[in-house]
Amino acid sequence: MPSCSLHAASRLGVASLALLFAAPLLAAEGTAAQDLTASWAGYTALAIFAIAYALVMAEEFTQLHKSKPVVLAAGLIWILIAYWYSTHDGDTELIAEAFEHNLMEYAELFLFLLAAMTYINAMEERRVFEAVRAWLVRSGFGYRRLFWITGLLAFFVSPVADNLTTALLMSAVVMAVGADSSTFVVLACINIVVAANAGGAFSPFGDITTLMVWQKEVVPFQTFFLLFIPALVSFLVPAYFMSRSVPDLKPVPNDQRVVMKRGARRIAALFLLTIATAVGVHNFLHLPPVLGMMTGLAYLKLFGFYLFRTGELSTVRAGHLEDTMPFNIFNKVARAEWDTLLFFYGVVLCVGGLGFIGYLQLLSASAYGELGPTVANILVGVLSAVVDNIPVMFAVLTMNPEMSLGQWLLVTLTAGIGGSLLSIGSAAGVALMGQTKGLYSFFGHLRWSRYIALGFAAGIIAHLLINFWTFSLPATN
Repeated sequence: MPSCSLHAASRLGVASLALLFAAPLLAAEGTAAQDLTASWAGYTALAIFAIAYALVMAEEFTQLHKSKPVVLAAGLIWILIAYWYSTHDGDTELIAEAFEHNLMEYAELFLFLLAAMTYINAMEERRVFEAVRAWLVRSGFGYRRLFWITGLLAFFVSPVADNLTTALLMSAVVMAVGADSSTFVVLACINIVVAANAGGAFSPFGDITTLMVWQKEVVPFQTFFLLFIPALVSFLVPAYFMSRSVPDLKPVPNDQRVVMKRGARRIAALFLLTIATAVGVHNFLHLPPVLGMMTGLAYLKLFGFYLFRTGELSTVRAGHLEDTMPFNIFNKVARAEWDTLLFFYGVVLCVGGLGFIGYLQLLSASAYGELGPTVANILVGVLSAVVDNIPVMFAVLTMNPEMSLGQWLLVTLTAGIGGSLLSIGSAAGVALMGQTKGLYSFFGHLRWSRYIALGFAAGIIAHLLINFWTFSLPATN
């Protein structure tokens, strides 16, 4: 797999952790915030955000990095709010406190992401992902078996490695073995996107939406796994229909082998230990998970020092690895995707500003008050197929509607699997369109959307039937 592909995973895939700490700022939370929804400042702020996000969605065509418009929009929105308050005798200290609250929450987000991205980059440099890919390529499996193997691996790996990293890894396998069958490549890539998004929906670490809900503490860590069967159903239904069109042939064997560098397995184990530390400090000590992630980063830093002290430089030289450098933790930190980190700064501050103005309260009243939570939560999933689920879920959490535990699980499920309805509905789909050089496309995915929609509906029904008792339980917050 090209290093740029896995680097994209560290950028966007780990961004599945991204808004974990973006706790909402509610204008009604014991403050005297003014309702600016009908003011020129409010309309202008809304227009600024709409233009900025339109530019984000058009990044593939404009080549304008997504962080640039949203960071600018965030600054302009808060400047507008402050200007209104200063000219209308408002409490300017309230604005400063609101902004600082969002900024502090983003600081937790930033550090969490930095630790996770560093681990992904370290495992990439140690050739962990390359070794997995090479093993699957030389397995000798037929196209249909590889279709199911890559799909199931995507489903079960994404809860830990995040959905985008997993999708890129599995698509590299598909591209390597399916060069002679474009039909297999297209179907396998669609299956991988659906599986990775579904797998990420039942784990707090699998997708940004689950991480956000967990951090908000409306759903306990272990309760997310109640979504396992609904998520599995949403993957298996379209996979069954697509598998019947996969060619019943075997690809040409490939004996490529990749040797992982020293310490690769131990770094992967340290990453799992880091995740366990983050979960432990949050669940048992009631501390923010970022403390566990930064502690885990220290594990990696110390292990890097151990590699240096035990002959890492001589090992690299002896292996004649001209394209690599000795393990250096700060190189891995430097390769974190700063565009993604700044993008989430912009999203957090933009949505926080719109919430402070009062727009999210209006949206909550119309969606959850008039339509009801079940319909509203299903529509969140449908909307996620067009608009990225990051701002959608963050808006839901910021609105914080009164819902049962079952409803919070429902919106978590739909926001995760809804992005599979279209290829542009998830980071995994967008990344694979670029990774496969046009073989997997928007219209190729659209051709099978009716079966994906059937799986989407089946997953929701499975949740309503299996977890019906959770709809009578209050959320934990």
